[in-house]
Amino acid sequence: MTATVHIAGLGPGDPSLLTVATRELLASGRPVLLRTRHHPTVAALPGAGDWESCDDLYQSATSFDDVYSRVVERVLDRARAAGELTYAVPGHPLVAERTVTALLAAAKAQGVQARVYPALSFADLAATALGIDFGAVQLCDALDLRIDPQRPALVSQVFDRDSATALKLALLDVYPDGHRVTVLRALGTAAEELRELPLGELDHRPAGYLDAVFVPAIAPIEDLRRFDGLFAVVERLHAPGGCPWDREQTHETLRPHLLEESYEALEAIDAGDPAKLAEELGDVLLQVLMHAEVAKRLDEFAFADIAEHIARKLIRRHPHVFGDTVAKTADEVYQNWEALKQAEKPRSSILEGVPATLPALAASQAIQGRARRIGFDWPDIEGPLDKLVEEVHEFARAQAGDGDREDEFGDILFVLANIAQRLGIDAEQALRGANAKFRRRFGHVEQLAAERTLDLKSLDLPALDALWDEAKSIEPHP
Repeated sequence: MTATVHIAGLGPGDPSLLTVATRELLASGRPVLLRTRHHPTVAALPGAGDWESCDDLYQSATSFDDVYSRVVERVLDRARAAGELTYAVPGHPLVAERTVTALLAAAKAQGVQARVYPALSFADLAATALGIDFGAVQLCDALDLRIDPQRPALVSQVFDRDSATALKLALLDVYPDGHRVTVLRALGTAAEELRELPLGELDHRPAGYLDAVFVPAIAPIEDLRRFDGLFAVVERLHAPGGCPWDREQTHETLRPHLLEESYEALEAIDAGDPAKLAEELGDVLLQVLMHAEVAKRLDEFAFADIAEHIARKLIRRHPHVFGDTVAKTADEVYQNWEALKQAEKPRSSILEGVPATLPALAASQAIQGRARRIGFDWPDIEGPLDKLVEEVHEFARAQAGDGDREDEFGDILFVLANIAQRLGIDAEQALRGANAKFRRRFGHVEQLAAERTLDLKSLDLPALDALWDEAKSIEPHP
């Protein structure tokens, strides 16, 4: 015989709100298993004292997930033993009741029939108590919070002060400290209370298992700590009536800004300044959003196309994470990535795909790195070092004003890029570092000259060298 579980909701707390169908079910004589006795309705039900509960599981389990798993296991065991079982839970069985969703999945997998009996939920009473239409309100779990601040939210599972503190800290990552929230306490009971307070004071009083928190929405312009808020701000700038300058931009006019902001982010990385890097990465992200808005205006593509493209690419090219492929080292990951990229975009030349707009040193390293993958390179470091000497001699023989001199100098840089890559050195980064070092030391030279009222332009080379050596001593080599 197939076992059957009748899943009944006990409503929000007032026994008078229990549905007729659930009353008849509980009075039918079938065995009843309570998820918890800690619910006002239970004490008012005839025979409830003889019903089994799952409260003991909360004492021995290591986590809520462990509790829910054990509850489901107990429900199914009792149902198979008795043939039919009524499993009673607070509120509505399918509103913020994770054991029921887990039970329905397990019952289906194990061939146990399950029937859900609707009931009033805490959300129904919250809508009445707050006097608002809950059509746009999101129901959130404080233990697994995912919230859209631009929509009002009702948060459950705020059952003690610790959970209230954890919820407050999570919300403060998005909402301002003074954002007004409403604590809904013991809805549907004689102790019902609504208390509005600043978010920062959410955990200043004890919380109970019948508590919930209503969090009003914030305007897009206030939602500044999440991507959605930034997206809304940029969208508003490009909308009719927005910023005239933004609305006139094209991909071409924005191009230099994207390049400039990218280099400023690199500069912040070189400086080891996290706060500056956060600011500059924001500027880079703004450029992406600006291009997305231009594309939307021109009916070319939407930001969703950008997000989907990169997300799908990451999933495809990480089969060791999202599939069954095994890659235990970074090198194996790289090899898989290259193979997948070649399969997706077959190229007639291994050098295809190196952007022509890359800085010259970076492009040189990229080109030579690709050639090295097929063995087109010197076998060891001695080869490029010898070649460097050869190219320097050829450059020395070239005549001033001759086009060959520029060509030979380019060959020197090309070999230097090869040597740097072999040694694991980013040539572009190395030159940026050298430039930065020169800036610092020359700044010391200028400062020393100013302190001694010296005119740098009037000094001869030995005097300038002396100042330079002194500047180097101020900032010694690492």
